Amino acid sequence: MDIDKVPQWILALEQEDVTFLKNFVLKSGSMKEIAKLYGVSYPTVRLRLDKLIQKIELGDQREEEPFSAFIKGLAVDSRIDVETAKIIIDKYKQERNG
Repeated sequence: MDIDKVPQWILALEQEDVTFLKNFVLKSGSMKEIAKLYGVSYPTVRLRLDKLIQKIELGDQREEEPFSAFIKGLAVDSRIDVETAKIIIDKYKQERNG
């Protein structure tokens, strides 16, 4: 695949996300096998997968304003909680629109 045809959501992933995704595919999507591979519990793998899904969805939303995408990214990375992210984005939209 040509580099200019690589989807934006893939380019937005960090190396550890790409490695996790590769291992997930190689283990046929078995979260039990991934848990064994990483030496963690099934719920930990589930949480990691959920965060990866959020990152992919966020990477797909390139029409979104950079500030909102940045705040959502902070929430996905657990640097701020989701409710705080929503409040910040709502306030930003209010300020911008009026």
